Amino acid sequence: MALPFKIPQSVLVVIHTPALEVLLIRRADADAFWQSVTGSKDQAQESWAESAAREVLEETGIDCRPGSALQDRLVDWQLENIYDIYPRWRHRYAPGVERNTEHLFGLQVPERVPVSLSLREHVAYRWLPWREAAEACFSPSNAEAILLLPRLQMPEH
Repeated sequence: MALPFKIPQSVLVVIHTPALEVLLIRRADADAFWQSVTGSKDQAQESWAESAAREVLEETGIDCRPGSALQDRLVDWQLENIYDIYPRWRHRYAPGVERNTEHLFGLQVPERVPVSLSLREHVAYRWLPWREAAEACFSPSNAEAILLLPRLQMPEH
């Protein structure tokens, strides 16, 4: 049975501490591709926030879904990037789909929290100061999102 095509709508979640240390995870299918949490909607009607919380849990084990201790720390930055899908991943989308809309979120955790990776998708993680994290990202839109962090972060409780 063929897998359904990916929806060309995704989220990017910059996970960070109050000290602006940023969590980066390394893709399993691409050497040296460090990134923030990212992933496509599972269903067209899934909200951006639902997609963000689901992807964070799937990729890191960090729970920011409604009812969790971090639910109010997931912040919709009200920003979107529209970009060309990398040719190496276009086969995952319906024929003719070449662009993706990416909706940005921030998730402030109290400190460097333990991460439980989905090894099918990611093989390593690291916490870096925000400028270093931006430099380490393979994706320009991910780097730009991290560089916005000082202006968009939440105040501490």
